[in-house]
Amino acid sequence: MSHKITLIPGDGIGPEVSAAAVSVMRASGVKFEWESFAAGAEALRTHGDTLPQNLIDSIKRNKLAFKGPLTTPVGEGFASSNVRLRKELDLYANLRPVKSLPNVKTRYEDVDLIVVRENTEDLYSGLEHEVVPGVVESLKIITEKASTRIARFAFEYARREGRKMVTAIHKANIMKLSDGLFLRCFRSIAAQYPEIEARDLIVDNACMQLVINPNQFDVLLLENLYGDIVSDLGAGLVGGLGVAPGANIGEEIAVFEAVHGAAPDIAGRGIANPTAMIRTGVMMLQHLGEREAAIRIQTALEKVLADGQVLTRDLGGKATTFEYTEAIIRALE
Repeated sequence: MSHKITLIPGDGIGPEVSAAAVSVMRASGVKFEWESFAAGAEALRTHGDTLPQNLIDSIKRNKLAFKGPLTTPVGEGFASSNVRLRKELDLYANLRPVKSLPNVKTRYEDVDLIVVRENTEDLYSGLEHEVVPGVVESLKIITEKASTRIARFAFEYARREGRKMVTAIHKANIMKLSDGLFLRCFRSIAAQYPEIEARDLIVDNACMQLVINPNQFDVLLLENLYGDIVSDLGAGLVGGLGVAPGANIGEEIAVFEAVHGAAPDIAGRGIANPTAMIRTGVMMLQHLGEREAAIRIQTALEKVLADGQVLTRDLGGKATTFEYTEAIIRALE
């Protein structure tokens, strides 16, 4: 069986790390048919739009995309292509595993938690305007529909993967209506999963607790903005964004993407670390039901990391992107 997937190589180092991940997945023996499209800054230059319609059509047709990092200007320029894509395809759940890797030195060991982030509303709705010169208003949108379905997603994921606890992160002590609604929806859904422990924490306390002892957590459920921040905090607990995979999942469509930036300063130099994209590929294979291949790739990746002989510079080695990728492919054989 061959899987037809939309490929978005991305900006900056995106094409390099995407190609590395694709080559590792191909070496696993799983068959793919790729439809490749530019997006982000590159697509804006070539097509006049950061998300060309033929790209959107391809994803809707294939129901699956594998995406490299895209550039988003800070404080000016075009709107985030990542946010646009999630809204366009209603990819309401952002899934970010936070798991320790062998020989990746961090302050903590054996971290294994999941960040589930609501992906379609909150302050990311982009509803902003200037009230008067020097005064800008941004609207935070929280709905019962979105809060309920992301809570259900978190509990269904926990049940399916054998997780024991879901913790909702909020600021309902201050934002009593918006975060209060999110929390009420969480508690309503939690009552339907009595075998899974449900608790909640205020977001500032949750961040402190993550830094003190991340091992006390299992599945974290957050609104969009808190989820964006805490998922990067989580990546920092296990080695940084260069090793952190991610996925955006909807009712019918899923887009798997690395969560790090485009790193234009090292683009084209062949030194980028493709670990995040390779681990994202593992997530995609699991989603496709190709669990044996996913386990083989994850095992090969961990073997190369544990051996410590062929590592990219950010991991403490001297290997190029190609050399590191080839080491993982050899470990697959």
